[in-house]
Amino acid sequence: MNDLMELLITAFTFPFMQKAIITALVTGTVCAILSCFLILKGWSLMGDAISHAVLPGIVIAFVIGIPLSIGAFISGIFCAFATGYLKENSRIKEDTVMGIIFSGMFAFGLVLFARIDTDQHLTHILFGNILGITKAEFKQTLLISAFTIAIILLKRKDFMLYCFDPNQANGIGLPVKLLHYGLLSLLALTIVASLQAVGIILVIAMLIYPGIIAFTLCQNFNRMLIIAVIASTTSSLIGTILSFHIDAATGPCIVITQAIYFIAALIHSYISKIKKLSSFDKISIHP
Repeated sequence: MNDLMELLITAFTFPFMQKAIITALVTGTVCAILSCFLILKGWSLMGDAISHAVLPGIVIAFVIGIPLSIGAFISGIFCAFATGYLKENSRIKEDTVMGIIFSGMFAFGLVLFARIDTDQHLTHILFGNILGITKAEFKQTLLISAFTIAIILLKRKDFMLYCFDPNQANGIGLPVKLLHYGLLSLLALTIVASLQAVGIILVIAMLIYPGIIAFTLCQNFNRMLIIAVIASTTSSLIGTILSFHIDAATGPCIVITQAIYFIAALIHSYISKIKKLSSFDKISIHP
């Protein structure tokens, strides 16, 4: 027990690990909250599309000398809005549109990255580098995450109704289009905030696992938000500390931990169903 506590405490003694752990907890929180709305809306692929589509924006931002986060956000917003426009003005289904746009933009970003001489390492962009996060990136992540969490919580009921039943939301006078593009904008901001932690490839897992874990375990949305945040933050903490001790990439360690959580949630849900069925059978046999 003492050895385990010593392993946990050791990671907190290094300043770079303190920043990494705080970053992981903050990004884990914002991803968890947003993931519940994405699961409810059925927008898991939208997160995948935007996360891949930010790559050309990152490269172009580096070339013209502006913060990479601005380029990533603009690129992500363009992908989201282009998807919505094509869906509304063509016969192509939304999932097909997303597949076309994100794969095209991701390929364009890879071509730009290969042709332009940058000091950015592709591995860090794709998989994150939370242990090497700079002071400026740390502050940026905290600010973006705090802003996103505040907006989501303030408009939580409106977003929930829109995700659950857009027709009813429109019927009672809610600005459905504003909620639609607002949620997409918050998704793009969340992806930008999470890039340093887990990178372009793995951010989609951070946006799916917490929500689906909570969805598997409960049916109440408020409880779903709480469970998602707990699952995401604890897995982010465990994954970050684990990556420090085994000298592995932090993003994959976080995602693997969340995958284990999901398997445990599935097993728990399966066992609960069996118990309910057995109880029902007993009531039926002995009225």
